[in-house]
Amino acid sequence: MNKIYSLILMFFIFSFSWSQDQLNVIDAITHKNKVVFTCENKSKISLEFLDSKNIKFWFSPNGEFVRNNESFAVINAVFDENYTINVNESSSVYEVFTEDLRVMVHKSPFKIQIFNKYQRLILGDTVEQPYVVDGTDIKTSKVLRQDEHFFGLGEKTGTLDRRGKSYTMWNSDKPCYSEKEDPLYKSIPFFMSSYNYGIFFDNTYKTQFDFGKDSTDSFSFSSPDGPFIYYFFYGKDYKEIIKSYTKLTGKPIMPPKWAFGWAQSRGLLTNETLTRDIAQEYRERNIPCDIIYQDIGWVEGLQNFEWAKEKYKNPKKMLSDLADTGFKVIVSQDPVVSQATTKQWEEADAKGLFATDIRTGESYDMPWPWGGNAGVVDFTNPKTAAWWGDLQQIPINDGVKGFWTDMGEPAWSNEESTDRLNMKHHLGMHDEIHNVYGLTWDKVVTEQFEKHNPNQRVFQMTRAAYSGIQRYAFGWSGDSGNGEDVTDGWANLANQIPLGLSAGLGLIPFWTTDISGYCGEITDYPEFAELYVRWLQFGIFNPLSRAHHEGNNAVEPWLFGKQAEKIAKASIELKYQLQPYLYSYARQSYDTGIPIMRALVLEYPKDENTFNIDDQFMFGEYLLIAPVVEEGAKTRSVYLPKGEWIDYNNPATTYNGGTTIKYPVTLETIPMFVKAGSIIPKSPIVPYTGALKNAPVILEIFPSNNMNSFELYEDDGETNNYKNDEFALTKIEAENAPSILKVDIDVPQQNEFKTEIRNYLLKIHTTSKPKRVEINSNQIKPVSPSKISENLNTNFKESNYFFDEKNQLLMIRLPDTKLRTEITIFN
Repeated sequence: MNKIYSLILMFFIFSFSWSQDQLNVIDAITHKNKVVFTCENKSKISLEFLDSKNIKFWFSPNGEFVRNNESFAVINAVFDENYTINVNESSSVYEVFTEDLRVMVHKSPFKIQIFNKYQRLILGDTVEQPYVVDGTDIKTSKVLRQDEHFFGLGEKTGTLDRRGKSYTMWNSDKPCYSEKEDPLYKSIPFFMSSYNYGIFFDNTYKTQFDFGKDSTDSFSFSSPDGPFIYYFFYGKDYKEIIKSYTKLTGKPIMPPKWAFGWAQSRGLLTNETLTRDIAQEYRERNIPCDIIYQDIGWVEGLQNFEWAKEKYKNPKKMLSDLADTGFKVIVSQDPVVSQATTKQWEEADAKGLFATDIRTGESYDMPWPWGGNAGVVDFTNPKTAAWWGDLQQIPINDGVKGFWTDMGEPAWSNEESTDRLNMKHHLGMHDEIHNVYGLTWDKVVTEQFEKHNPNQRVFQMTRAAYSGIQRYAFGWSGDSGNGEDVTDGWANLANQIPLGLSAGLGLIPFWTTDISGYCGEITDYPEFAELYVRWLQFGIFNPLSRAHHEGNNAVEPWLFGKQAEKIAKASIELKYQLQPYLYSYARQSYDTGIPIMRALVLEYPKDENTFNIDDQFMFGEYLLIAPVVEEGAKTRSVYLPKGEWIDYNNPATTYNGGTTIKYPVTLETIPMFVKAGSIIPKSPIVPYTGALKNAPVILEIFPSNNMNSFELYEDDGETNNYKNDEFALTKIEAENAPSILKVDIDVPQQNEFKTEIRNYLLKIHTTSKPKRVEINSNQIKPVSPSKISENLNTNFKESNYFFDEKNQLLMIRLPDTKLRTEITIFN
């Protein structure tokens, strides 16, 4: 009898497993741009065509398309409101043809295949178990091609190419993380394939991604709970895919212009005297700097936004005095209120603004790294926003310019901290809210800032994130570095490059590493100097550049010796010189989502050599940067993609691309290469952004047979008027013939924003002394080297040139008339 029962039980188990593995479609209903397929077990799959290239998939095991919360990431799921589809049915398949895709839905067993219009398979379900349901857990498996590569998932360690690896989405506080550690602080469930598609998995739970680690024939993604919704994006290249993802989840806000300058911080930079001393030292040493941070110790109580009285004698005057010399101050926020901060804690507790403990119904008692046990502020509660906004406005009214939101995972809530799963937020239990907790916080911070400070551009840099974070904040990579031996952090530095590039691919274009690494006690500054310099040389090409270290470990450039200071100063000055170039690409990031720091595969998607390059990147479209990340390096291997490349440090040297070179380096060297034919807009070196009024626009030009153009973007740098397209855009073009070089500066497109009165200074790299130089067909005269740069920001009537034979550089000065101007050089 027991044997019979066992056989019956085995039959039912087999039948249940089979029903999950073998889905069979029995019906399809179409309405406009959506088709819903029903299977024998009543599960349903919805395909909603946003347009001809982008599709929303929703798999529902119980046949109900409902979700606990609306998407935290998606703000625009309607790409083409008039888009409609036709579904063709045959005996075995349903087919949907669009202008770009052919989607086949097989009836028995159910599977989906997406082909392009040339019948090439783009994405296909596996034959076996394309969807597996185990309770609330759902997993989908897709066909993995032998030559397929994956990029994305935001800020993840390791190689840019994700193939052969698996990843977890669970925002985690991982101080001093290794180059192999996962998960980290941010969860961006968006990736792209070398087969010209991208996937965004719109699920906030602890999702998993396996790109062929468990199987060489398939890759998968899964979730333990929540709606199983994912978006498919098809594009001719990665840039087009990113644009579609940006359209779905929102444009990244632009930082204030000064945010692209240099920033100084440290863990115990939390008092007025030290802040003033650092600011004064920067100005006396003529090292450019815009921002000084104050870490969490600036507050009287965690987190009441009141200045610590014993540390700040007169914070308002401090902020005013610093502003007079060009400094902006950013202060830290934590998302909790310590029970020791009695007044604020009792107020929030009484108003129900903390996450609660499901076991007791009381405010959850959260251990916190400092300040004692605390309440976790529930930013999903609509009542929280105004309360928090009033508090954070206190230091803004004093003169603070913005915030960095720290510990928003929330901290001490990693995978092993299972007690946190007892937290209940207004919008759901913690397993659903955990990955978006930082996002909901940053949303409140930005929206409340804009409410209290109308049309003022927000500065907010965050550590924890989820898809959609770009609408509210910028990012930094958390607590990097070697905590055991600060001087042995070379692998940590090297890992910051692919980590930052992957952040950019995940729509976090405005990003920084902690320059010097956050972790480790600095006991021997001369010994640490080389690593500090190399970290800084990489860090200046982060769109945002912040030097930061834990505790009272100071990382100001002058502390590492005269040589290190000299190199650091020159590197920081280079960042300021490149501001017009950088800021123009910042606008492009806002418009398209394309990052400024670009993985080579983003610019050269057909070059398979770029798939495995993790240690160099494009800075914008025209500059290639190959930071030195090896101790004692004498040479640096650099891969140059197809084309002609010019050594930025020695423009007389050129290379043919499609090859790897050995580039000689000293400690002073940042290997930089510029595409031949490029036009790089630059500015004079200034102590801080905006310090020089009527500053000239410097156009550095690298002539070749194939000249590029550049569109110089400018706006007021402070307000949100850029969102209304109030800016100036000036197109600069060049044409190089055997005996003539022409440079055209077009009439600026100016919409409610006017550029300053100023000069242009062209710096053209050429071996030929010109026979004649004309501006709008009028010949101009040569002058001495001192005359060419004399009173550039006050005299707007001179047009002349100077040829520097030693440096093979032709300099041409002319006023910016705001009219179309043609410069002709006869050789």
